[in-house]
Amino acid sequence: MTPNSKATLNFADGTPSIEFPIYKGSVGPDVIDIRKLYGGTGKFTFDPGFMSTAACESKITYIDGDKGELLYRGYPIEQLAVNCDYLETCYLLLNGELPDATQKKDFEHRVTNHTMVHEQMTRFFQGFRRDAHPMAVLVGCVGALSAFYHDSLDIQNPEHRRISAIRLIAKMPTLVAMAYKYSVGQPFMYPKNDLSYSANFMRMMFGTPCAEYVPNPVLVRALDRILILHADHEQNASTSTVRLAGSSGANPFACIAAGIATLWGPAHGGANEACLVMLGDIQKQGGLPKIGEFIAQVKDKNSNVKLMGFGHRVYKNYDPRAKLMRETCYEVLNELGLQDDPMFKLAMALEKIALEDEYFVSRKLYPNVDFYSGIVQKALGIPTDLFTCIFALARTVGWIAQWTEMIAEPDQKIGRPRQLFTGAPRRDVTPIGQR
Repeated sequence: MTPNSKATLNFADGTPSIEFPIYKGSVGPDVIDIRKLYGGTGKFTFDPGFMSTAACESKITYIDGDKGELLYRGYPIEQLAVNCDYLETCYLLLNGELPDATQKKDFEHRVTNHTMVHEQMTRFFQGFRRDAHPMAVLVGCVGALSAFYHDSLDIQNPEHRRISAIRLIAKMPTLVAMAYKYSVGQPFMYPKNDLSYSANFMRMMFGTPCAEYVPNPVLVRALDRILILHADHEQNASTSTVRLAGSSGANPFACIAAGIATLWGPAHGGANEACLVMLGDIQKQGGLPKIGEFIAQVKDKNSNVKLMGFGHRVYKNYDPRAKLMRETCYEVLNELGLQDDPMFKLAMALEKIALEDEYFVSRKLYPNVDFYSGIVQKALGIPTDLFTCIFALARTVGWIAQWTEMIAEPDQKIGRPRQLFTGAPRRDVTPIGQR
């Protein structure tokens, strides 16, 4: 990179001034390169949560929270979700460009031929309780993949990285479906190569050996859109975890397992689950007639009641994914005849209030993608505790694309955040009788 300009940092404590290069991205804020700060001054920066720190250079995903813009490799998410399927989006994130017809067919063929998992992995599930959280199962099984695929663990080999990427994208739906089947006591369903990625997943989830499962194209497209909208989201907590784990040289399966563990946190991947819990609580309190009381509690500063699924940490305007997910939500409800379901009517009433009430509009608390995706997944028959697994399934391609980009970076170093130490300074240990 060639710096566009420089920034000078002056100190009031007598430390000499120091200059830092400033780099300009293709879009977004400029960044000040402070890598020489400690060597030149003996000082660190202090940035809890890394809210003002660019930890890497990336060409994959860009978010403008003020504009409500999300781009995958430069393409607006609105266009990708309408014009592409999930595997086309995967190809884009991994390779930087959308595939032509031949490239798409070859990529689909490669993914399809890797959807099965090693038969011995089926025994792993027997070691878990039937009521184990599916994310616990997924973390263990994805990490264990490295024990079965020794032929693609050389992270410095580009072909090994490509094979690992394909394997992770291909096997994640199989593992998620197996986790679900195990929890409900049904037999595992093997992948079927003549189905699309999303249709195959739905068959593995909801099909049984007793009857032929015929995927509903409206529902398959809804699931595919969920996967596209969640495929990547820049340097969030789980992606940063994958990059940090990968910086140590850990194999890709271990790195993705680390990302899944981070996604499991309720502040990150559990938002759509929290939305359904909130709606369930309103239902228990009386449902639609009591929605006014619930809104009053949300507005009350002394209340602990929170409105889940509205507003977003990054998007200060409307979440661009929410409009697409809203359309999908109504398509699914109409297809399944669920417009009059009490839970869904409650959700739509809540949406209407949030879009019209000045309290929410002035604070830009618009419905986000999690609000609608939770409703859609519930309508599809996906259990609430499996929502985060679907998120992990979708995000796997983003994680592996970010990991691959980081490994190929010539200046890549092992991650080592610094700290502001405020504990006891050096002191001597006294004999136990004198303490």
